[in-house]
Amino acid sequence: MKHRLYREQQLNCDIEAAWDFFSSPKNLSKITPKDMGFTVLSDYNSEQIAEGMVIDYIVSPLLKVPLKWRTRITHVESNKSFTDFQEKGPYKYWSHFHEFIPNKDGVLMKDTVDYELPFGFLGKMAHLLFVKKKLAYIFDFRYHVLEKLFNPIKN
Repeated sequence: MKHRLYREQQLNCDIEAAWDFFSSPKNLSKITPKDMGFTVLSDYNSEQIAEGMVIDYIVSPLLKVPLKWRTRITHVESNKSFTDFQEKGPYKYWSHFHEFIPNKDGVLMKDTVDYELPFGFLGKMAHLLFVKKKLAYIFDFRYHVLEKLFNPIKN
């Protein structure tokens, strides 16, 4: 069974600043909770994402057990959107569409994640018991980090 997680966030910056941050693989670990043990293995320190780029990670989402995760950037429309698609990893299916829409207040960022767990009934139970909550936790953490980076409180 496929699931969808959708989030949006208004960022107080121009499209170039938003794109520069989100299109750099090195910034992924900055917006992922430390307890996830998220490490980017691929060496893309100064590169922006490009269609066909493969990014390898290690992530420990449960009981600190490290899992290898590989995504491929399958779609890039510079300063507008990109999609990362899981080639290898913990999900049966994972597609994350990132969209950036300039507006009078800066940039509206939208995340749409379509995902499916393996293992049939057991995967459904895992989703109900902890996966859905864990993904919400990750994206809540991300929201707060991005608020600090792009929307600091003005005095």
